[in-house]
Amino acid sequence: MNTLSVTPTQLLAGLGVVLVLLFVWRSGARRAKAAANAARTSARFVSLAGRVLVNAALIVLVQWVVISYGRDLWLTLAALAVPALFASYTLTRALTVTTYEPSRRRGERR
Repeated sequence: MNTLSVTPTQLLAGLGVVLVLLFVWRSGARRAKAAANAARTSARFVSLAGRVLVNAALIVLVQWVVISYGRDLWLTLAALAVPALFASYTLTRALTVTTYEPSRRRGERR
């Protein structure tokens, strides 16, 4: 019968190879996950930019039609004021700083 004999040096070398392979595999998985997140983020930005441009074009088109062909002053004011109200609301919410301060328990000091 053949017996398999492994020296301690060979055992440590084999264990080292397994550990290196494990680290390479994990770093590759991390890189793949980071690349997927970056691609997803850029796709979200492009999608958001596209929606913003389409909505802006639609608003400008409606305003142009109302100003060009509408003779009613109130209709013109509404066509200009309603998008301005939505834009000011959005900007106000985006630029308002909000903080979360958890309630303090009795006896705690700041």
